[in-house]
Amino acid sequence: MTVHRVRLLGDPILRAKCEPIKNPRSAAVRIVADGLQDTLRDLKARFGMGRGLAAPQIGAPIRLIYIEKDEPWFLANPEIVDVGGQDFSVWDDCFSVPNLLCRVVRAHRITVRYQDLTGEPHEVTVENDMAELLQHEIDHLDGVLMLDRAIGLDPICYREEWNKHHGTDKRYGRKETRWAPSKPAVVG
Repeated sequence: MTVHRVRLLGDPILRAKCEPIKNPRSAAVRIVADGLQDTLRDLKARFGMGRGLAAPQIGAPIRLIYIEKDEPWFLANPEIVDVGGQDFSVWDDCFSVPNLLCRVVRAHRITVRYQDLTGEPHEVTVENDMAELLQHEIDHLDGVLMLDRAIGLDPICYREEWNKHHGTDKRYGRKETRWAPSKPAVVG
């Protein structure tokens, strides 16, 4: 078991654009994948939270993310290929920016193309919290942190204060249409 130190805000690797993975089956990729899985499981055991990690968060500048919700899920070279027409706001959190929540806007539905660790291509459409999570982790691969996407007049809050005033169930805002098809003007 290899548990890595999570890189924190200010570490230059968090701002690097990660390199595409040429061979998802390679031993080097497997080592990073195992490190992501071991590190996330350690974080979940210690803090009781966590659904995903991106490779740069453990010091590996490659395009690999690991999600653990219902079952382990590795995504090599993930890219968002479609976003639906609705957004929602969320108080996002991140192991690389501990103890802070940041209000951001995310697409409610996204389609992601990726490879698994055998190199097989996949495409999946996800919504709600899974769409938010994948957008967050894919941002890491491009050197983008949640703080870069902050919205509103008071977009950053300590987790302890948020929980005290709002509770954990109000992190997600309602869906809002980003755009609407234009309708012909009615004259009459």
